[in-house]
Amino acid sequence: METVQNGQCGLCNHFGEAHKTDVLVSIVSSHQADLKILDECGHPKHAALHLKVTAISGCDGFVPAAAA
Repeated sequence: METVQNGQCGLCNHFGEAHKTDVLVSIVSSHQADLKILDECGHPKHAALHLKVTAISGCDGFVPAAAA
């Protein structure tokens, strides 16, 4: 497990936004994520690329996820 910081994908509203799961809620609430978890970035600028990112990835388009 890795610690997820503000600004990283695991805490971004766009991380897995197409299919919210208990795993994603757990990442937001605990700030911990397994690096084996890959999910699609739903950021409008990147959506057409279908990027798969880990929870500790990041970009300049970070938008904080709603509190779990």
